[in-house]
Amino acid sequence: MGDYILAIDQGTTSSRAIVFDKKGSIVSVGQKEHEQIFPRPGWVEHDAVEIWRNVQEVIGLALSRADLTRHHIEAVGITNQRETAVVWDRRTGEPVYHAIVWQDTRTQAIVDRLAGDEGVDRYASIVGLPLATYFAGTKIAWILDNVDGARERAEAGDLLFGTTDTWVLWNLTGGTDGGVHVTDVTNASRTLFMDLETLEWRDDILADFGVPRSMMPEIRSSSEVYGYAEDSSLLRETPIAGILGDQQAATFGQAAFAKGESKNTYGTGNFLIFNTGDEIVRSENGLLTTVGYKLGDQPAQYALEGSIAVTGSLIQWLRDQLGIISSAPEVEELARGTEDNGGVYFVPAFSGLYAPYWRPDARGAIVGLTRYANKHHIARAALEAVAFQTRDVLDAVNADAGVELSELRVDGGMVANDTLMQFQADVIGVPVVRPVVAETTALGAAYAAGLAVGFWSSLEEVQDNWQEDSRWEPAMAEDERERQVRLWRKAVTKSMDWVDDDVK
Repeated sequence: MGDYILAIDQGTTSSRAIVFDKKGSIVSVGQKEHEQIFPRPGWVEHDAVEIWRNVQEVIGLALSRADLTRHHIEAVGITNQRETAVVWDRRTGEPVYHAIVWQDTRTQAIVDRLAGDEGVDRYASIVGLPLATYFAGTKIAWILDNVDGARERAEAGDLLFGTTDTWVLWNLTGGTDGGVHVTDVTNASRTLFMDLETLEWRDDILADFGVPRSMMPEIRSSSEVYGYAEDSSLLRETPIAGILGDQQAATFGQAAFAKGESKNTYGTGNFLIFNTGDEIVRSENGLLTTVGYKLGDQPAQYALEGSIAVTGSLIQWLRDQLGIISSAPEVEELARGTEDNGGVYFVPAFSGLYAPYWRPDARGAIVGLTRYANKHHIARAALEAVAFQTRDVLDAVNADAGVELSELRVDGGMVANDTLMQFQADVIGVPVVRPVVAETTALGAAYAAGLAVGFWSSLEEVQDNWQEDSRWEPAMAEDERERQVRLWRKAVTKSMDWVDDDVK
């Protein structure tokens, strides 16, 4: 039995391979960025061939840096940027077009056509998602409608679709020579095509989108042996045994397995996932319903997800546009220059408000300014905006799920900011907890693979690996907390109704 698990983390900006040991500690890392392709405004693409080439390279880097071979690796897990769509020829292995990335907005006309008179929630009761450019289904439809010959080749059964987990798995297991065409329930739940109850593709929705069923990968659990690395791979004969979309993988890596547990990832934006157990909770408060994970033949576990558009990118804005800091960590030092926000609130609705408001007409606003206000107050208000937005999403989760949060597990780049983490605890009124291993996304994929092959025996053993690094207890009085939240929400209303016919 090998001593390690290797996780492939195929992300939006780079691909990484990380080797983990039995304690869930990082042994070695290989990483390589890939090109971000912007052919037109709103269009975002990746070269899927470049991604596969990079994945092979980072596997080699991770193994060589730890002086390991395939014999040391018990299994491989995959995690990936969700919703990014690849369509390729099953006979040649060549993509018919660049991968269309989750951020891409070119498919709005397809969304509008499908929504029709029924609106964007036409399929939400089945798939848990609104019709939006974000999800993979509209991207497949666009490729079939706009790439010469693609529809004919698809209808002849020659084309395959996959999110990047499926693309990597297919190539890793042989590609044109017997490659396994599979995805897991978490990625399938981000296409607009999977029934949350049956965990199967819906033929009626596929027909509405004009996508042949023959293109679609088989839906499997998040933790089972899908196939083995091909003979020419450095990982020859190693089982590929885990797949989780990146946000679900981060939740799994945080060992948030039980109903009522959650994690919040602080990145460019924030992604909060709240575990609802084996219950499908359909949101009435602006959240997405998604699959959290499914282990082998056990029942699927579901989750609510809240996405916030601008968090870490707000700090970048202070640096790049305002110039009041020269590096992101400086914002904490600046914020510490004042004991409070001085009555200043910053609503970073730069591209409208996401969850739970969903107001595309909103724009950024700094309110409560007086002659007393200075750059310290603005820096503090920016940090506080991250925490207030998370409070809004958590309130939506509580309204939907009826389960009060006991603690919030956090990861991502901004969790190094102690001032922000303390204010986050203060404003939600429950402890905020940061783990020792911050690479929770790759770790989650490793855990899913390791559980499938018996490297870890149970979820309890995985939970025992989870180690707390820091904990912030709420220290703000209840009446002050509610006063602050009330003023924040008043500020939010000031950002709305800004965009109209003559304001662009």
